[in-house]
Amino acid sequence: MPVPPSPLRKALVVWLYAAAVMHLLAGLTLAWVGQSGLLDDYLNTIELTFWGAEPVPATARAQQVWWLALFGATLQSYALYMLALVHIGNRLRSAMPWGWLIVGILLWAPQDMWISAQARVWSHLWFDSVALLVLLPPLFWLCRHDRGPSLTDNVSSESNHG
Repeated sequence: MPVPPSPLRKALVVWLYAAAVMHLLAGLTLAWVGQSGLLDDYLNTIELTFWGAEPVPATARAQQVWWLALFGATLQSYALYMLALVHIGNRLRSAMPWGWLIVGILLWAPQDMWISAQARVWSHLWFDSVALLVLLPPLFWLCRHDRGPSLTDNVSSESNHG
């Protein structure tokens, strides 16, 4: 007899779908609005970190906008992979897609945080910390929930029926 879906599981899956869509929207924003002025405050904080009070050359700003656009395109790709893994995990009720998302986040976060700390871009550490807090707990819960019976459960079940 199938187990009824957990309301918490449904909510966490919706949360992860929303997180993936937000990554997609952020990637589109970074890729396409760098020249619009929408990101000027963010770009100014980065420039302050690297240039201090010195006037920032226009070529430095242009290069920064270019890097953001490239990162935005990469983030869009990541968002699609995230959407696919959330969809697969949801449909198959398998721990493996959740595990891959966890591994990807644990690969990204320490490096991103270390690189940001070296450059003294503290806002990135805060942003990364929030991302870890909102993504990892649901992923770990789903991974545990969807992992299925353990080997010891199977062995004890077989010995009871044998």
